Amino acid sequence: MFAPAQEQLLHIRRGTAEIIPEEELEVKLEASRQANRPLVVKLGCDPSRPDLHLGHAVVLRKLRQFQDLGHQAVLIVGDFTGMIGDASGQSKTRPALTLEETRQHGASYFAQASRILDPSRTRIVYNSEWLGPMQFGDVVRLAMKTTVARILNRDDFASRYAQDEPIGLHELLYPLAQAQDSVAIKADIELGGTDQKFNLLMGRTIQKACGQPQQICITLPILEGLDGREKMSKSLDNYIGLTEAPEEMYGKLLSIPDTLIYRYFELATDADTRDLPRLKGEAAVQPRDTKHRLAAMITRMYHGEAAARSARTHFERTVIRKEVPDDIPSYRPAPTGNGTIGLLTLLTQAGLTSSNGAARRLVQQGAVRLDGERVHDSRLEIDLAARTPFVVRVGKRRFARIIR
Repeated sequence: MFAPAQEQLLHIRRGTAEIIPEEELEVKLEASRQANRPLVVKLGCDPSRPDLHLGHAVVLRKLRQFQDLGHQAVLIVGDFTGMIGDASGQSKTRPALTLEETRQHGASYFAQASRILDPSRTRIVYNSEWLGPMQFGDVVRLAMKTTVARILNRDDFASRYAQDEPIGLHELLYPLAQAQDSVAIKADIELGGTDQKFNLLMGRTIQKACGQPQQICITLPILEGLDGREKMSKSLDNYIGLTEAPEEMYGKLLSIPDTLIYRYFELATDADTRDLPRLKGEAAVQPRDTKHRLAAMITRMYHGEAAARSARTHFERTVIRKEVPDDIPSYRPAPTGNGTIGLLTLLTQAGLTSSNGAARRLVQQGAVRLDGERVHDSRLEIDLAARTPFVVRVGKRRFARIIR
């Protein structure tokens, strides 16, 4: 038996960027409940990226949420579309893969995704099943359902066209192929990152042209990586892999900027939705303790309780106790009227840097740590009452113990 539509929407809305259109989703949810029929929720996986990280987990967790609400999750392995290469967010043509490569990557994707999804309630399909047998006439008839002008309106295509960058004709077919996936499985809902919005909306267009009810498009935010600026990406080396060792995962989570603590709780954890306002407040006033709670929660999700506890012990032993000398100087800063001090001011006053400008450069280079946690925000204001005592480290040899 399904929960009332409004109750389901309360969970579905969490962490979403857009629900297009939300009023239609409510109608579908209520109709599903009345008929006791699960909705078909589609997610296409990109087989060109077989190594999954917390950024990928954002949309996978939303798919799991639909499973928990009783709906049917369909994971489409794009073994055929992988040979085209999705140009979403790309400034140049992506290299095509062979069918064998896409199949291998797809198997790896599902093995890792199973850390989040319930495999027993996940339907796996390969889009070569319906795209492979299409003849040239079928492709022409599919292409007749939209226009070149609309395809070129997609941001990445429009930008490349304006800059006279090459756009392969095959790339223009990718949104149509992804839309055909929705027709093939009669999708009620399709999930994707915000960079997939155009492709998801094309699914609605092609479904309507084929006489099917249109799917609801739900886009999820792109999660920032460890640097706090760029999207999480293995190529940028700012990622947290789903299969990384517990100690590595825990330590990396402690290195995220304080400004991302709440965002990670919202998008990357199973924290109760009703607890999010409280966690947001705690992240603002007690970032160190809240970040440890975040690291423990996420590590536990992927490795279990024992591994999460062991990871914290490892961090405290190797980072806090082992790497900090016993004879470091202590410094008692003079806080401002509201009890805070700027990070750059603290570094300079404590004699760890020669100037605020030098301090800023060191922060940007990732050379500054507070209690072993790398700091990336040069504008950070430290609440001395909430945080002290703590250890500041600049580079490998400069330390100060901050006291009140």
